[in-house]
Amino acid sequence: MALQVTVMDAPCGARVTGVVLSQPPAAAQVAGIRAAWLRHQVIFFPDQKLAVEDLERFAQCMGPFGEDPYIAPIPGHAHVVQVKREPDETTPIFAESWHSDWSFLPTPPAGTVLYGNIIPPAGGDTLFANQYLAWDELPSHLRRAVDGRMGIHSARRGYAPQGMYGERDKGRSMAIRWGESALRTQLHPMGRVHPETGRTALFVSPGYTIGIEGMPEDEAHALLLALFRHQSQEQFVYRHRWSEGMLTLWDNRCLIHAATGGYEGHRRLLHRITVGERAAA
Repeated sequence: MALQVTVMDAPCGARVTGVVLSQPPAAAQVAGIRAAWLRHQVIFFPDQKLAVEDLERFAQCMGPFGEDPYIAPIPGHAHVVQVKREPDETTPIFAESWHSDWSFLPTPPAGTVLYGNIIPPAGGDTLFANQYLAWDELPSHLRRAVDGRMGIHSARRGYAPQGMYGERDKGRSMAIRWGESALRTQLHPMGRVHPETGRTALFVSPGYTIGIEGMPEDEAHALLLALFRHQSQEQFVYRHRWSEGMLTLWDNRCLIHAATGGYEGHRRLLHRITVGERAAA
């Protein structure tokens, strides 16, 4: 069966068919999938009937297992977490702020695999914003302001005790593990070169970027707000609509993404695996 890649009419994204992921993919298929991923940033495979073990095998074709520091894994599968919401749940939508997964880690993850087990009849789209384009189209005054600068990343807004998912977050069905470690900070270039494509992407986000190294807090706050407005403009965004049995893979090194709601009264369940960076050859 030949791999088929259909490009979305959007700033990023492609549908991939011609592969059955419940079976181990051939080497040529893996190479084709990786090439599509690197080129289109987020790719999806509709109508896949997958067990957790199939997800694990697919993720390891893309790279080593990554780290999920603040979500507990499911029993028996140390690298698989559930993204879920119950019909009567009233907590804020999980991951509704724009972010690149776990960018506060010393080595942020390369990608994320997410599989739709239970998908509501409406709502729950995921928004993806192309950060290659966001970097390429930075206005000159913003480009000068961030050139050579390091962003300060932290998980504190989400996972510290006083964060969105901290000790005051009651009634959430997801297995969040908040803690004091979320107060740590990590520096990353604001214009970050993708290790596989060599292209530069804007690497900041409202979810995890809290400051700029060597810049007064008020100046950094104003600059970051301008960057956040710029990076999520409509011309950079692809709206991804889910269906049951769809597997999606995205590249955290050149995308930011955000969850959306709109499915009140319905259960939603997905399984997620973080993909780490491959070791340098």
